[in-house]
Amino acid sequence: MASDDIYILGINMTKFGKHPTLDVLDLASEATLGALSDGGVSIRDIGVIAAGNLSGMGTGLGQDVQKQVGQTGIPVFNVANACATGATALRTVMMALKAGECEIGLAIGAEKLSGAGMLGLAEAPSEDRWVPKGRFGAVAPLDGRIGTAAMPGVFAQVGLEYGHRYGGVSFELFARISAKNHDHSTLNPLAAYTKSMTVEQIMGEPMMAYPNTRAMCSANCDGAAAAVLVTGERLKSMSTEQQKRAVKVAASVLTTDPWEEGCQVLPNINTLTRNAAALAYEQAGVSPEDLDLVELHDCFATAELVHYDNLMLCPEGGAVDFFESGAPTRDGKTPVNVSGGLESKGHPIAATGIANVWEICHHLRGEAGPRQISNAVVGLAHVIGLGSTCGVHILEKSA
Repeated sequence: MASDDIYILGINMTKFGKHPTLDVLDLASEATLGALSDGGVSIRDIGVIAAGNLSGMGTGLGQDVQKQVGQTGIPVFNVANACATGATALRTVMMALKAGECEIGLAIGAEKLSGAGMLGLAEAPSEDRWVPKGRFGAVAPLDGRIGTAAMPGVFAQVGLEYGHRYGGVSFELFARISAKNHDHSTLNPLAAYTKSMTVEQIMGEPMMAYPNTRAMCSANCDGAAAAVLVTGERLKSMSTEQQKRAVKVAASVLTTDPWEEGCQVLPNINTLTRNAAALAYEQAGVSPEDLDLVELHDCFATAELVHYDNLMLCPEGGAVDFFESGAPTRDGKTPVNVSGGLESKGHPIAATGIANVWEICHHLRGEAGPRQISNAVVGLAHVIGLGSTCGVHILEKSA
């Protein structure tokens, strides 16, 4: 192992779902203690913390977690980056380790979202005539006038636009993508929902924004995830077992939107994802063909389809053919969302970026139980937050 490499030493996620008796701090502390235990270290070994939360912690989550598990006076970065918040926490810790500020760091993401309702839904206009108010207010309240900011609608547009450009999409196709993920979830005990659903059941669910029915939407829920990262130099001094279970972070990339005229009005989730993927493959020295599994941001079934293309898992315009080939199923060439994805595993926003990495790590360690992808060596974790930010991490099994 190279001394300047970064590794996931320990990682943990809570059960996703409804936790009425636990608050954000309870969940974050549980994930933190689990990650420390998994890595065989204590809070005294940690040199930096990056903690993410979007659901209203009045004070910094990182400092509050310290009060539960140990206050050592180290720097804490509290981060918020929409659905890429967890990936941003990981990236923040990596930068601190790469800069030589410390040798071991902790990334945390936690959220309480069960019962939150539809995210991104704009308030009903109070006036019949649009009156601009301020620089941001002049363009923000356009819901229903120019597209929509409601998440199911945004990603419905994304999926249908892809079909308009390349063809082959249908209501049933998106339902089949969702059915794949619900089927995968039955093998993941930490998923919010572990129930298989037929295509007919999914198509018969309440419609959120055509073609996304309720079962095709990510589940707002409670949950937390945490990861301990370590430098390659420090890892060399650790036990053989710790070295064996450590997972190399071969690439860590965070991108935002480049300037495009269109995305000044409606979000474009494609360009920044393709840019992030290209940078990540270059950093890691791998190609999409080298990936043994992928956890991508299927906030909606329509999103999963376009991200097959954006992550270059298929030729440009070939996402429908990629799905029809069976490649993204658990037994396929490039399994996608073996965890059940956000549609089944759930989407406690700040935790998702680390939870996707958790899933990849467990397959690379050979610890994924009945859903284990055989001989997994390289995996990719992807998240995207509207605004927009994309995080891509490529992980490799320890040599």
